[in-house]
Parts: sequence; C-alpha cells; structure tokens
Amino acid sequence: MTWFTLPADKLLCTCLSISIAAWMALMFVFIVVPAVLRVSFGIRSFYMRTLIKIFEWASLRMELRAKEKNQPLYKPYTDGIISKEPTLSLHQEIQELRGLSSCQCSESEFEMADIFYFCRRGVESIIDDEVTKRFSAQELESWNLLTRSNYNFRHISLRLTVLWGLGLLIRYGVLLPLRITIAVTGISLFVSLSTLVGFLPYPELRSYLSEKLHLMGYHFCVISLTAIVTYHNRENKPKNDGICVANHTTPIDVIILASDGCYALVGQVHGGLLGMIQAAMVKSSPHIWFERAEVKDRHLVVKRLSDHVADRTKQPILIFPEGTCVNNTSVMMFKKGSFEIGCTVYPVAIKYDPRFGDPFWNSSKFGLVGYLLRVMSSWAIVCSIWYLPPMIREEGEDAIQFANRVKAAIAAQGGLVDLVWDAGLKRAKVKDTFKEEQQKLYSKVLVGDHKD
Repeated sequence: MTWFTLPADKLLCTCLSISIAAWMALMFVFIVVPAVLRVSFGIRSFYMRTLIKIFEWASLRMELRAKEKNQPLYKPYTDGIISKEPTLSLHQEIQELRGLSSCQCSESEFEMADIFYFCRRGVESIIDDEVTKRFSAQELESWNLLTRSNYNFRHISLRLTVLWGLGLLIRYGVLLPLRITIAVTGISLFVSLSTLVGFLPYPELRSYLSEKLHLMGYHFCVISLTAIVTYHNRENKPKNDGICVANHTTPIDVIILASDGCYALVGQVHGGLLGMIQAAMVKSSPHIWFERAEVKDRHLVVKRLSDHVADRTKQPILIFPEGTCVNNTSVMMFKKGSFEIGCTVYPVAIKYDPRFGDPFWNSSKFGLVGYLLRVMSSWAIVCSIWYLPPMIREEGEDAIQFANRVKAAIAAQGGLVDLVWDAGLKRAKVKDTFKEEQQKLYSKVLVGDHKD
C-alpha cells in the first residue's frame, strides 16, 4: 500500500506521528543531550549575530526614511551608564545661596534665601526623578522589532512592517511553543529526579548527584529562554565560605547565575507549582526557605544564614540585597542584613543587553506567569556576568559602610548608576528617618555644627 492509496484520516495520523517523532528526535539531539552534558553547538550565538544584523538594517532603514520625510528620528532618554557629577553638600549650597543674597545675617540664623535650596531640590527631584524611573522598562536607542519600544516604528515603511509581522509570527508561532516545551521538560525532569535523589541514603553521593541535577535543570531553563550568557573572571567564583551578592533585575538572575555553579537559595516558602519545586530542591540540597512570619524576624534570618556559612560543606548562599527588581540601569541601596554575618562576600555584577528583550520584572504591573510569557516571546536574553574579587569587612567598618562599598564595586563593573535610595520605594513612601536626617543636616547649618 502506497501513500496515495491510504485513506485521508490514516494519512493525516501517519504524517502527524512522523512529525511528532521528528520533533522529539530533534529535541533530544539538540536540546536534551546538550543540557545534560552542558555543552553548546553554537546555535544561540549564531542566532544572536543574525539578530544584530537585522536590528542594524532596521535602524538604517528608519534613519533613511526619517531623512526622506525630514522628520526627527526618535531618540529616547537614556542614562544607564552615565555617572552623575558629585554634588555640593547642603551647607555648601546654602552658603552659596546666602552669598548671592543681599541680606547680611549671621551664619547661625535662618535666612529667607535658604528656602530656595529646598525648593530647587524639590523641583529637580520632580523633573529628574532618579528613583521611580528605575522601576519602568529601560528605554532603547533603536527599535528591536518588539512593540514595547514604539508602536509607530513598524509603520515607517512597508519593508519594516513586513519584517515586524514576520518576527511576530516567528516569536509566537515557533519560539514561544518551543521554549515552553523545553521549560516543561526541564522542570519535570528536575523535580522527578531531585525527589529520587533526596531518598538516597549516602550523603556524599546525594550531594554529588544533586549538584549535577541542579546544573542540568538550570541549563534547561537557560536554553528555554534562549539565553546567551558571557561569564567573566571565573577565578573569582563564589566558594563555600561566604555569600554571593548581586544586583537584581529579574527572577531569571537566579537561573543565569546557578547555571554556572550551584548556590543555596534564600527565599520565602510558596505554594502551588513553585512550592512543589522548592520541596524537591530542599530534599537534595540545603536551601534556606522561610515561612512568611519568619521573614520579619531579622535575628532569626541572620542566625540561619550564619549557621549555613559556618558549614564549609554547604554551597555558598545567593542573595540579592536590593530586595526587589531594578530595571538594569542602576544599583539601589543594599539591605545591611546580608553584611552583618561577618563572612567573605563575593560580589557579582549582572548587566543585560536590552536590545533583544526587556528582562526587567515590573511586579506591580505583571504577574510572574505573564512576565515569563513576555520574556519567552522576546528575541532572547543576552547578558554579561562579572565575578568580582572577594571582599571582607574591614576593621572599624560597620555593615552599612561595607554594603555601600560592595554596591559601588558592582555598579562600577556593570556600568550601572550607583544610587543611595532604598528600592523599597517601589511600593512604599519615603521613610520618616530620611526626612529627619535632612532636618538634622539643616539644623547643623543653623547652629554652626557642620563638616564640608
């Protein structure tokens, strides 16, 4: 019996079976095997180079089209790698204003000119709000064929419209289903195998297999995101005698870092699918999960972290001291709790390339599932990781000073803006303590107790 004599329904079933078999074979050869062996065929690198050429061509077409129509080309405001000029102290600025004032009063008395300092700082904060803009998508200098950048870009020319439509078809019709399939396969393998490894009676064998399983699982996740990661200075990778701290842009930070080495994760106990994954992870590896009520007990958190670090057989702890996601342009205030332990700190700088997709998770706007769908329907996740030399707390240095020194090193290496603001301002108002600090500074000017 030939293909032409088969009934239509049987022919359809046969073609479908062959397609599924071919799909599974390709998945096994090009995805499962590389994920297990942690090797790469260079497909993602070739894909990234191709995308860069397409973006360059699209940008050139936009520039030519704008020149033909004598229209200004869209150039968004960006400050991701620009460091701000050092500002004068409160006392210096007020003295400068008083010097311009005609009133000749004593330095220790209030002057009407002082009001202008606070008015100017308030207006500057409104015009150039360096805090709230860190919690929105990073602007791009050129279109990356994603609708997030600018909805009008694809209407500039017919060629760009066709290219955008083709990209939409590829991203949602090919890449998204493929990535979801890989992610589901990887998570299923990881949960089932980790659960089995957790029942092994031999601690050394369990630890060895657990490390291999974690690396395999995270590598699956990296592949499912089409992540192209470049690691720098691997000789500084975190060791078991301390904690690893990094700037935080997205939950994917964990996957990116853990695919290059195992860490003990710290977090709150969750339910549902995430809770099931946490339960499987803690059976085979000593992660630190807190109940909701325990998270608020700072002393309990510090004690459990200290006990973990004291055991040299356990993996280094991975912590994001900012406490929330920031949009890949800056590093905000580090919480001091991680720096009170008194152990070696291994700083890591993470910098994403926003041309291929927006990695920032705006948790106030998108849920985790919606965010992951946006990431999986983007072109790729491209980032660089720098392992910085280990740092220890110096004599006479308190936890806050140590945290600021580590933060400054991460910002300098990653080309990020170093900010003093608390990332908790993403959801909360400015604390009264900050207002009181400004009041104290001004009161020192009035009483003459100041330091330039």
